[in-house]
Amino acid sequence: MSESHVWDEVDAYFTAHLAPDDEALAAALRDSDAAGLPHINVAGNQGKLLQLLAQIQGARHILEIGTLGGYSTIWLGRALPADGRLVSLEYDPKHAEVAVRNIARAGLDKLVEVRVGPALESLPKLADENPPPFDLVFIDADKANNPHYVEWALKLTSTGSLIVLDNVVRGGRVTDAASTAPDVTGTRAAIELIGSHPRLSGTAIQTVGMKGYDGFALARVLA
Repeated sequence: MSESHVWDEVDAYFTAHLAPDDEALAAALRDSDAAGLPHINVAGNQGKLLQLLAQIQGARHILEIGTLGGYSTIWLGRALPADGRLVSLEYDPKHAEVAVRNIARAGLDKLVEVRVGPALESLPKLADENPPPFDLVFIDADKANNPHYVEWALKLTSTGSLIVLDNVVRGGRVTDAASTAPDVTGTRAAIELIGSHPRLSGTAIQTVGMKGYDGFALARVLA
């Protein structure tokens, strides 16, 4: 049995027992697939991790950068109280249209707002609204702009907030200091920003599973 097949089997076992899809989650994946969206959504057990992190935070306000079909949005939205708010930013109008339908079917449309357009244009507009600090920020968008997203997350959070940065391993390419690939340079810049910033305390974890070899970073806002 290949190593990657073992990873898939273990993920499937964990997901079946700890984070099974219900109809809303399964339908979100089906509709995303039918619409031709790329298969880059988080796995079920990763979605459950996001939900648990939001619940541990006692999150009332969540910011997501990168909606895709809304699968991770549903997991995060379910962690919110009835008066909570989740703002999700999506570049692609087609993706956003699918996500809005999926979120509504999950019964979260009153808690979740999907904003369409380049995140680096949406974020200043969001900041101008002077929203309450976000308790959790999940960054899962174009990797070249990761350091900019981390900087904006700092502007929109406060002491004790949590920033989650997905897909930081890049199949191991993150260690290549000579790489000129935008996803690698952007991810390295974000990791180094987290490590050097006086307002952040962070770490990164490697993962294997049905999404292959990857990982995520966690950073807590200190002040």
